[in-house]
Amino acid sequence: MKNMTTLLEPRNKNLKAALEESYDEALKSEDFKQIVTKLKMKREELINYTSTLEECASEYSHCKNCPGIDACKNKINGYAYLPRIVEGNLEFSYRPCKYKNKLDKKNKHLENTYVYSVPKEIKEASFNKIYKTDKNRYKTIIWLTEFMDKYKENKEQKGLYLCGNFGSGKTYLIASMFNELAKEGIKSAIIFWPEFLRDLKSSFNSEYKNEFNDKYNKIKKVPLLLIDDIGAETITPWSRDEILCPILQYRMEEKLPTFFTSNLNLEAIENHLAVTNKGDEIIKAGRIVSRIKQLTEYQEMISKNLRK
Repeated sequence: MKNMTTLLEPRNKNLKAALEESYDEALKSEDFKQIVTKLKMKREELINYTSTLEECASEYSHCKNCPGIDACKNKINGYAYLPRIVEGNLEFSYRPCKYKNKLDKKNKHLENTYVYSVPKEIKEASFNKIYKTDKNRYKTIIWLTEFMDKYKENKEQKGLYLCGNFGSGKTYLIASMFNELAKEGIKSAIIFWPEFLRDLKSSFNSEYKNEFNDKYNKIKKVPLLLIDDIGAETITPWSRDEILCPILQYRMEEKLPTFFTSNLNLEAIENHLAVTNKGDEIIKAGRIVSRIKQLTEYQEMISKNLRK
């Protein structure tokens, strides 16, 4: 009886022939040929990776003719799947293209701004893109510009309580200022307040206590803080007295600039903060508003609804 090795020989020969045929067919592609030539590996080693190398050649081809990251045709935007030799072995990995590297370098300062549950346009807000046609926005734009200049010299500045109509761009304006200061290495946080409270509450137990403390202390101590859309949250004694009040008290004592955006003026905010499931609590609400007044200057901005 023939041994197993003898029986498998024809099959192995057929497999090897098929691999070589597939490899030779792939070599007809100039991009494939360029990639394998650069690898400087033996043919018998490369033929085992023909299909993967063909995928690399396809992505390489896309990159050669790509006008920019927005036109990327590869599986992962801004990356190409390419081979390389590591300690004599062939490895494959996704590598950023020149456009992705350029974009990352341009946006590196955004790492200094911590954002929670805000849209992409707020994360990437820029002073160069703010809407300047509406004269009702001038006062706020001037105030923020002056704040930037003063803050670089003296960190103990009052923030801004900015109220106004829905869609007027309140959050975008303050976020754009934060991102400008981020270029100077200044750290900040933009927190969509209603969602942040919900998240804090869900992590307020023994299992997630460290997560709760990390989030809470991050926004309490960050050099610049924007509490976005205060007044849109559901008020509870816990959110008001155990979360908001200590944050404001700490920032007031440490003279850390704090900003607020809201659709409600200060009188309406005080009424909002007073009503909980325990009834009206005017005194406790008044304490919060008193701290807001000490932390901020007040402005109203009634402008065109930019979200229409």
